[in-house]
Formats: sequence, C-alpha cells, structure tokens
Amino acid sequence: MTPTDQYIRTLESLKPGDLGKLRNFACLSLEESAVAFDLFAGLWWPLREKNQKSPRREVAWLIAKLYAFHPMPQSAGAFLPLLLSRVYPDKDNESQRYQQMFDNLLSLPLSQIELPLQWALSIIVAKNEGLDWVQLTDDLSIWERESTRLKWAKQYLYRVS
Repeated sequence: MTPTDQYIRTLESLKPGDLGKLRNFACLSLEESAVAFDLFAGLWWPLREKNQKSPRREVAWLIAKLYAFHPMPQSAGAFLPLLLSRVYPDKDNESQRYQQMFDNLLSLPLSQIELPLQWALSIIVAKNEGLDWVQLTDDLSIWERESTRLKWAKQYLYRVS
C-alpha cells in the first residue's frame, strides 16, 4: 500500500464530527488556524513520519478539506476529469459555462484550485458512487507539471483513462 493509499484510508476512517470540523476550514491555509493545524497534524504527521513519500503537506491539506465536503469512497479508475466529462450538460448555455469552469480549473495554480475542485466534486457526487482520491492526490502533488494538466484535458475531452 502506498503512502497516498494510507492517507486516503485515514480520511475514510474519519467520523462525521471530524469531517464537519474540516469543512469549517475550507479555503483556509494551515497557518490561519491553530485548531486546523492540530487536526491536520493528527491525520498527516503519523504517515509522514513513517514515509517521506507521503503526500506533501499542502496537497494533503487540500485533499482533506475536499474529502470533508464530498466523502465519496475511494474507487480506483474513477478519475475526476473523466467523471466530469460523463456528466457534461446537454444545453448549449450550460455546456459553455461548464467548459469554461473546467478550463479555468486547468489554468490555476495549486494555491487557487480549492473552490474549482469543490465545484467539480459537487457536479459528480450526485451521479457517481466513488472517486479515485489516490490518483487525485497524486495528480495534485505534481499539478505544476504541464503533463498533469494535459492528462486531465485528454481524460476530459476524449473520455479515456
């Protein structure tokens, strides 16, 4: 089991109260709240101590907050861009806005991607039973690479994994 798999399993084991606490810290950095830092440290630090290849802090914090909003179970192969492409709206005005939202998501740096990812998750949560959180975490860990964003664009446009 990879360190990312272990981190996602840790998130899946959270109680509703802990998920609620995480939701309260949406769009906040760890430096903005001692309570948020303490909560996150309990989730992430034990894994990081065991394995330095655990997801980096910024990505792990982002994933924890996103998971708290939409705690879909881990489902290997259920890639976020692929799932988004499957729920693409039929109406012209909606589809144009939808496409713009996805394009915007691809153009943002990691530090600004939380709200667009919340939007994406809210779109797919009603129509899907799971998400590949491990792959999402791994992709966001290398979000700065153009190849990651191109992979997302291909999954979205051509519906391939």
